[in-house]
Amino acid sequence: MSAALVLIIALWASPLAAFDLGQSTRCVAIPHQMKVCKDVGYSEMRLPNFLGHSNLEGEVVPRSEDWRPLLQTGCHPQAQAFLCSLIAPVCLDTFIQPCRSLCVAVRDSCAPVLACQGHPWPEALDCERFPTEEDTCLSPHAKFSHFAKDLPKAACQNCPTVVEAPAMRTVLDAFCQHDFAVSAKLHRRRLLTGDPEFKVEGRVEFIRQGPLLPYDTHHLLHQWLLINLPCSNALVRPGRSQLYVLTGSVQADGILAITRLFPWHRKDANIAMATRKWKRHRCQV
Repeated sequence: MSAALVLIIALWASPLAAFDLGQSTRCVAIPHQMKVCKDVGYSEMRLPNFLGHSNLEGEVVPRSEDWRPLLQTGCHPQAQAFLCSLIAPVCLDTFIQPCRSLCVAVRDSCAPVLACQGHPWPEALDCERFPTEEDTCLSPHAKFSHFAKDLPKAACQNCPTVVEAPAMRTVLDAFCQHDFAVSAKLHRRRLLTGDPEFKVEGRVEFIRQGPLLPYDTHHLLHQWLLINLPCSNALVRPGRSQLYVLTGSVQADGILAITRLFPWHRKDANIAMATRKWKRHRCQV
């Protein structure tokens, strides 16, 4: 979580004064540097916005960009629409606020991500302050209610055990005891430029596929890194990459649980040996 987002959560920790729907507003173009609300579906916004910000360059743009790390986790498919409806409300003949149901849906998915990084859901985003569906408001899209229903999902978890220089038997036991085992190179950017701090470099190689899906696993591991920042920070130093073997399970509710990580250095012949034995004999060795 960026230091700026820590600051903005602190600023939003107390409820804001109710927005005066009768106050004078003006329409302005959403600036190109306001990347959080890029491709949100409209090009003009109202000022002041629903958070009371009236200074585009001094308040709206920097504070909107502070939410980029949360949105990058993919915590909810409509998180961007919800936040931008407050930060950069669409310029129409009437004010369009987010519906209470949309707030609840985003909060229930994204608040655990904030909590994982030690931050509460801001009181200023208390869902009770937003209108119900009976009013004119931005409601959840029905197509997202079952979004990625059957795909494994990343979530906050206790940091997995990292085993340095493991014995061959230790690695092989991990392959046998868990649903999946993959190798992936994790990278951490040295300088934060607005892009995600962590990424998965190259292909994810399956040792034991289990319930993981080939077309989704790269994205799934990336989400896990961005949600579990306290764990990710301990795995890779800034500006460096590290190859890992990751083992774990997919729980009954579809949540990914990574249990053990083995840093795979060139000198670690035991990991290579365990991988070869697994591919030949599975757990019958």
